[in-house]
Amino acid sequence: MQGFSQFILQIINGLNIGSIYALIALGYTMVYGIAKLINFAHGDIIMVGAYAMYYCYGVLKLSVWLSILLSIIICALLGIVIEKIAYKPLRNASRISILITAIGISYLLQSSFHLTFTSNPKIFPSIITLPSFVLGNVTISANYYLTFFISVTFMIALDLFVRKSKTGKAMQAVSEDMQAAMLMGINVDKTISLTFAIGSILAAVAGILYCSLYPVVTPYVGALPGIKAFIAAVLGGIGSIPGAVLGGFVLGLVEALSKAYISSQMSDTIVFFILIIMLVFKPSGILGKDSKEKV
Repeated sequence: MQGFSQFILQIINGLNIGSIYALIALGYTMVYGIAKLINFAHGDIIMVGAYAMYYCYGVLKLSVWLSILLSIIICALLGIVIEKIAYKPLRNASRISILITAIGISYLLQSSFHLTFTSNPKIFPSIITLPSFVLGNVTISANYYLTFFISVTFMIALDLFVRKSKTGKAMQAVSEDMQAAMLMGINVDKTISLTFAIGSILAAVAGILYCSLYPVVTPYVGALPGIKAFIAAVLGGIGSIPGAVLGGFVLGLVEALSKAYISSQMSDTIVFFILIIMLVFKPSGILGKDSKEKV
């Protein structure tokens, strides 16, 4: 019975961290699906959101909700600025140029925060004070079930927004054919900027939730979860919203179970090995569509 309780606990751990990966992966997949670029600076938006929350709530002593709102606004504006300054001028450039720019933006954000706030870790304040939930022999802390609930809520809301709203349909049109969408009167620049803003909002929420689970903030806190979320997006099928969600949960479960039953030191290796296997045998991902490009 003890072994079964341990297994259930690891499933809960996997769903918990997987929901955060899924939330971050949604930002990757939206930007790629619409703008056809991989924003490797996305992981560092997580870090900016965590720092914003730390200073608003932990240092300035603002209310929790105001601090969360300010963190979201800061990250959304940062996402728009990055798109306007770094990516928009390269919209017709080669993919390697855009990729190098994205990596450069990532290092710029990390270095800027390193110089401004130093590399000394900051203790992230506790913002969740709800009671734990007991399920049989397993106790689920408020951080766990609230993180899962918030992540799933954002995922459902985003899916409904993209499928049902006028703006969401404009995003789908830009994703299908940017030139045709422009001819139909859709403001492509505005649509892409909004996509970056939404992706950055998701990153801000993910950063707050991630640092609530692992309460330390450094200039590099978003690097590893950002990479793993990218793997989740590729695993599920980058460009697919359901695929990003599925990939995040699969990756979280694999990571939690491998830490518990194989080796905590090998868990990251297993995650990257899964990426290699997926790229070799099904590069389009679990729910991705196979497509061929003419060259």
